[in-house]
Amino acid sequence: MSDKPAGPAPAMTLMRSKLFVPASRPELFEKALASAADALSFDLEDAVAPSQKPQARAHLTALLRGLAPATGKTIVVRVNAPGTAEFDADVAALASAPIDIINLPMTENADAVVEAIARIEPNETAHRAGFLLNIETPKALRKAADLAAAHPRVMGLQIGYADLLEPNGIARNDRDALAYIRLAVRLAAAEAGIAAYDGAFAAVKDAEGYRAECIAAKRHGFAGKSCIHPSQIATANEVFMPDAGEIAWARKVVAAAVDADASGIGAYLVDGHMIDKPFVERARAVVALADRRHNGA
Repeated sequence: MSDKPAGPAPAMTLMRSKLFVPASRPELFEKALASAADALSFDLEDAVAPSQKPQARAHLTALLRGLAPATGKTIVVRVNAPGTAEFDADVAALASAPIDIINLPMTENADAVVEAIARIEPNETAHRAGFLLNIETPKALRKAADLAAAHPRVMGLQIGYADLLEPNGIARNDRDALAYIRLAVRLAAAEAGIAAYDGAFAAVKDAEGYRAECIAAKRHGFAGKSCIHPSQIATANEVFMPDAGEIAWARKVVAAAVDADASGIGAYLVDGHMIDKPFVERARAVVALADRRHNGA
């Protein structure tokens, strides 16, 4: 148990690919750990039948407490919805387990997020997780900016397409609808200075469809996308990594910014393109991402 006050959110996590792993399927755990996914999201919520939830908690707790200190993976756990008995059971079972990110589903208002984090904090030790909030209801989408800023430990927003679209009769392949949702979520996350992650693509055999959604999400400023099958990992890792041209351009902009700052110049040209503060901030983010991947961070 810890008396420490809430600290700042963790540094931006490299999470281009996040593979869902049902906690009720322990036979998948080692395969997932051996995969190329940046993050593993062990699911205690929708992927687990109600009758299997106690056993799933036991499987997951045993795995997490037996993990080596450095797995090379970001460990995410999607718990059950705050305010439910299943959420309380998840919190009790996972007390002191080494989790990097706790994924809170069905979040709709900032006060509920604060209450959920407060419920978890007394069970923590030195290892303090960040919180990834699902945007998966119309109300959550409307209040996305409030959710993103609800607590200093919120590190990202994630779209839950199935819950957001299916009950409301909105076609999953409607590009205009998806673009609207992504932009709303990304700008809400940007206001709070946190990342946004794109949701799952259920048509596992439609590799081109998955790639197209990755590309669209990257264009909208998303940092990564969920994977529900290992076959999707390589695509997410590739698309959400800056390519060689982007990295070279970003390094050129950053170098020019150093010279401009030294000369007191606020706007200047790089290869015929006008550059000022927003472009420099983006370039620095691209360089930081490229360097972290190169260094194995």
